[in-house]
Amino acid sequence: MCDLSAGRGAGFLLHSRARRPKFSPVPSTSLTFPDRNAHRAWLATQAALPAGFRVGTTRFDFTPREAPKPAKMTLTLIALDRPTPDFAALFTKNAMPGAPVLIGRQRLAAPALGAVIVNNKISNVCAPGGVAASERICTETARLLGLEAAQVLPSSTGVIGWGLPVEAMSAALPAAVAALAGGSVLPAAEGIVTTDLYPKVRRATVGAGSIVGIAKGAGMVEPNLATMLVYLLTDLAVPRVELRTLLAQAVDTSFNAISVDSDTSTSDTVALISSGRVPCPDRGAFAAALTQVCRDLAEDVVRNGEGVRHVIRVNVSGVADVTLARALGKAIVNAPLFKCAVAGNDPNVGRLVQAIGKHVGAQASGTDLSRLRVSMGGIEIFADGVFQLNPTKETALVAHLKGAELYASAPPKDGVFTAPIDYPPHERCVEIAVDLGQGAAAATVYGGDLTHEYVSENADYRS
Repeated sequence: MCDLSAGRGAGFLLHSRARRPKFSPVPSTSLTFPDRNAHRAWLATQAALPAGFRVGTTRFDFTPREAPKPAKMTLTLIALDRPTPDFAALFTKNAMPGAPVLIGRQRLAAPALGAVIVNNKISNVCAPGGVAASERICTETARLLGLEAAQVLPSSTGVIGWGLPVEAMSAALPAAVAALAGGSVLPAAEGIVTTDLYPKVRRATVGAGSIVGIAKGAGMVEPNLATMLVYLLTDLAVPRVELRTLLAQAVDTSFNAISVDSDTSTSDTVALISSGRVPCPDRGAFAAALTQVCRDLAEDVVRNGEGVRHVIRVNVSGVADVTLARALGKAIVNAPLFKCAVAGNDPNVGRLVQAIGKHVGAQASGTDLSRLRVSMGGIEIFADGVFQLNPTKETALVAHLKGAELYASAPPKDGVFTAPIDYPPHERCVEIAVDLGQGAAAATVYGGDLTHEYVSENADYRS
């Protein structure tokens, strides 16, 4: 996606283009947006719901017990026309998971799934009575939809440590049910956001069916399994066992390969649900489409990261194994000094090489770096054990960083930095290539810079 001249997903599927399955990703030749309206219009073209699904949302006022001042919460309901046995889900690796994650893991053993209920504002993590609170919401949702409570998957995102306002949520649920409608997933994509600047929707078609995905994620994102909240809906009939295998494979090269701030959320959830309404004769095409939707959403999450003004794409190649390649990529996108340099459009490439050496020295000692070659924006900056720099390159590197900037930093208002836009103007990246010259393994990792806006957002998150 970043390099539009190469087409969507350049660098992801190059190894398999000769035998690419027959699926149809949305063309990406013009994924630049002059304003919010143009971006929202494009989202609408992505948002057609697969057969067998409806979505509804409602928003209400409440007062958190832990911080008694007015707040707002959105409930987002995704419902199937009839329960399906064919669903998959993956959850955070954080050892302090939220109550919905604990329940979600149990739901994997359920014979069928009929709905997903999502709330924002409060994540219901380690709150007293948290599991019981989520189960009460599931029970009430099930009653309104004519389902069993075990057929409802809960998700929560927001402030950690606060308890759910169960009575207020239960009172609002009928409005979410009344709002259920087919047609577009966009209301759900908008309903699940918290600090996101804009909703995220991606789709792919496979024969007569489709896969549509929505995602919420902006901060506390280094998933290690999923991203903060992702829901993938398809009408293509793929059995449960295969769905779970394919989801794990798709997540591994998408959400497992991004980081906004190196923090793993307590609430990460990615769910894949099939209504089974359309035959799926080509499982290879389905797998490729699912992977592409996940990769596109993963990059969207980084591009919409809290305070992110540059997306950084790191291609690591010539490595003995993919685990090291991915770890090295994450070490680069998570290096605070390098992230700050990128935020300032300062090609301080010493910070980049330092991050490589730090990771190898601490985590992969013995790795031979004698053939290390590093480039930024296609410009070689390190080779043969020394930097390859000159004034002409310095000027070109600055231009590359400025060309990848999503927006310029705005002056703080009342001491608070805010993004001046709420749409992605383009999909360009700061391009980093690292070649160790040691093997055939490679990986691509996405991350963001570290800005004043990120610090301001997280300093004032609860206020």
